[in-house]
Amino acid sequence: MVHLSYPKTRKDESVRSEPHDIPDPYRWLEEPDSSETAAWVEEQNKLTDSVFSSFAYRQTLQQKITQLYDYPKVGCPQKKGGYYYYFKNTGLQNQSLLYRQPVTDELKYDENAEVFFDPNKLSDDGTVAIKTYAFSEDGRFFAYSLSKSGSDWSTIYVKDALSGEQLSEELKWVKFSGISWTHDHKGFFYSRFPVLCVDT
Repeated sequence: MVHLSYPKTRKDESVRSEPHDIPDPYRWLEEPDSSETAAWVEEQNKLTDSVFSSFAYRQTLQQKITQLYDYPKVGCPQKKGGYYYYFKNTGLQNQSLLYRQPVTDELKYDENAEVFFDPNKLSDDGTVAIKTYAFSEDGRFFAYSLSKSGSDWSTIYVKDALSGEQLSEELKWVKFSGISWTHDHKGFFYSRFPVLCVDT
């Protein structure tokens, strides 16, 4: 059996969770953008890569899985305003694109449909993803939250679906929240955490 030397993980015994005074020594790892967390993840990845690199069939298995996953994927359409919206992935795109096409009597996927939102353009590595989204009931506004690198934290933005204008709203410190528009289309409900201090 191969002995693995795991990187040391700092324990901060001074951190306690209130109101029950429960020790929370690894809370610092909940901050994915901090320099200390990034260094910890890098060391963990080095250990993982050292193990995986010893597998004789790793490359063959990776190629087979990639081949099996490389096919077009289209989500269910939803009607908002005068458009049908749906997500589509050509096969191996990091994030699915949100397409739209005008409402017609017969719903058929249009090969020339407009790309309404492409998350792949928001980062070089393709790890910025849509966590949740909601259109206003009249289809005028598109509110959506984005997360980076798989983080639970996200930021909510708003886009004018008719003009394509990106509005100035930027709602940070959001985690595990839905987006629910009011019936008059003037705003939406969401939940967020208090502002936290993060070492970046």
